[in-house]
Amino acid sequence: MKKIFHKRGSTILTEKPFACVLQSRYRAERCDKCFKFEKVLKCSNCLYVRYCNRFCQKEAWSDHQDECEKLKAVGSRTVPDAALMMSRIIRKLHKGGDFQKGFYTAKFYRRFGNLMTHEDDIRKDKTRMEHFQSLVVVLRSLVDEAAMPSNTELLQIFGKMCINSFNILDDDMNSIGTGMYLGTSIIDHSCRPNAVATFDGSTVRIRLLEDYHGGEIDFSKIFISYIDLLNTADERKARLRSQYFFECGCERCRDEEELKLMNAGACSNIDCDEPIPMLDREVKKCPRCDTDIKVTARETFREISDFTVLKLAEMKDVAYMDVCQLCLKKQENILHYYNVYYLKTLDQAFESAINMAKWEDAIGYGLRLKDGFKKYNGSFHPLYGLLLLKIGKIQLFKKHFTEALTNINDSEKILRVTHGEEHDLYKTQLIPLLCQAASEYDLMNK
Repeated sequence: MKKIFHKRGSTILTEKPFACVLQSRYRAERCDKCFKFEKVLKCSNCLYVRYCNRFCQKEAWSDHQDECEKLKAVGSRTVPDAALMMSRIIRKLHKGGDFQKGFYTAKFYRRFGNLMTHEDDIRKDKTRMEHFQSLVVVLRSLVDEAAMPSNTELLQIFGKMCINSFNILDDDMNSIGTGMYLGTSIIDHSCRPNAVATFDGSTVRIRLLEDYHGGEIDFSKIFISYIDLLNTADERKARLRSQYFFECGCERCRDEEELKLMNAGACSNIDCDEPIPMLDREVKKCPRCDTDIKVTARETFREISDFTVLKLAEMKDVAYMDVCQLCLKKQENILHYYNVYYLKTLDQAFESAINMAKWEDAIGYGLRLKDGFKKYNGSFHPLYGLLLLKIGKIQLFKKHFTEALTNINDSEKILRVTHGEEHDLYKTQLIPLLCQAASEYDLMNK
């Protein structure tokens, strides 16, 4: 019998959430059930959650009816997202949710009881325990006393929620909510993933980034990334330790050459583009052109790197064009173009230029960002595909038709793999832009 061959782009798992919550800041613009960006109307009783239509409201009612009166009593106050998520998990379990099966193959599944709690790790984490204790106080106003689990059970639920939840992402890969998926939680992390999680509303889909040879998918060989890949190995490991309590030992984390490249400085010889391992004091000369690496150059590199890290942290929520430009000016001929802090600055500058409608500046920043995004995120990654789509869209608007067609075409090849042809992003955004770019290109060349 021939082995089944799963091609890159194949959907290998689709799952609705066991429980989910829309981030409170999106309540006025997204449906609490389907998470779609629509005109939404408040629940007439609690006035807290909103729905895009009666179908979503009806679908949500079996879960919402028990929390409706509680949210009504909250009034105008905003309930912490984590507290609302925990209350929904508790209600689900109270209704027999611990028997619900989350299938990840035709035969194999996980139940809520199969999820890891990391209870001992959480007890040792002072910040997590303080967060948990504050949530318990809020939960008492959201859950009836009779349905309230013991403190030990609450901590276990909290642990499972922290470790096994996914950020639900919109079409631009921004987090808009949190969801717990029983079957999907079987998939482990790698900093060099062979699959990706994308979302259609609150429904998660796992799609292959590489061809998979064999019959039924072996999920022990499938990996997604839990974190931002545009970080050094040390930063990625620290994030995984603090959030998920495991030490990543994937191939990429052991790649010493990439570690050097992500922290690389520019060669003092402006005609040489060799990445210089500034943090390695054993390296005295440029490996390519033999230019000396001066002590002052190392000091300047460290100073500019620290300055950039500080400014990026300050711009965590809002990017400021003047700050980005200042950083980029200081980084010139100091940080290598594959240095992650240079790339992060470019990314912030790109988004800031878009927000300010500085279209030519945005194109320039985006084009400089392309190569680094591809290198560290991978050739088939939604963030790389979205970057190309954004650049192409701006180029189309500015009548750079040849360049726009190239970038949108390249984006299509990626997003067809990561999202699929039936996803709204592909059907309603990418394809119309591709048709428009092709039409404008043809008219230009007649």
